Amino acid sequence: MLGTFLTILATALSLLVVDIIFSGVSIANFPAALVAAASIGLINMGVKPILYLLSLPLNILTLGGFSLIINGLCFWLASLFVPGFKVAGLIAFIVAPIILSFINTLISNYFGEKFDAVNQ
Repeated sequence: MLGTFLTILATALSLLVVDIIFSGVSIANFPAALVAAASIGLINMGVKPILYLLSLPLNILTLGGFSLIINGLCFWLASLFVPGFKVAGLIAFIVAPIILSFINTLISNYFGEKFDAVNQ
């Protein structure tokens, strides 16, 4: 349970950083970022595998490049369900999930090291 909360918290913080760095993404406040992080997690868990399966031939033809479109689609889909979270423009649709993944990895690794240090 704590691991899930820390994952959502790391994603929410990453979304806020993406909002600062990238002008195509806007998040109204921290509670909206938390809800958006949970929404992104649920969509990535439920919808994304189905999209990958349906687009497998296209993904093979593009040597995995179509995965960027699927990531963007899931990111945009989450913005439809969360008030205060908006994705505007094609560049934001494709580039923002890449930036989010990079920042989320950095923050998650930082939290993971701190969490491991406290528990030892």
